[in-house]
Amino acid sequence: MIGNKLYVGNLYLRASKKQLEELFARYGEVKKVELIEGSGFGFVEMATSDEAERARRELDGAEFLERIIRVK
Repeated sequence: MIGNKLYVGNLYLRASKKQLEELFARYGEVKKVELIEGSGFGFVEMATSDEAERARRELDGAEFLERIIRVK
């Protein structure tokens, strides 16, 4: 995690920005979602470092679209 920006890995290749934003919005305000096409990873920027840390704690190792995601 760099500041408020989180790495999200092991994503379903057809995951959308909207789906990822909805998942992370449960833990605070999502400022930006970037998906690296065809790679299975992306980045989510939260509004505050506290929100980013909470999302990281709750979502690292969680199931999302039938995949176990990694959040760092």
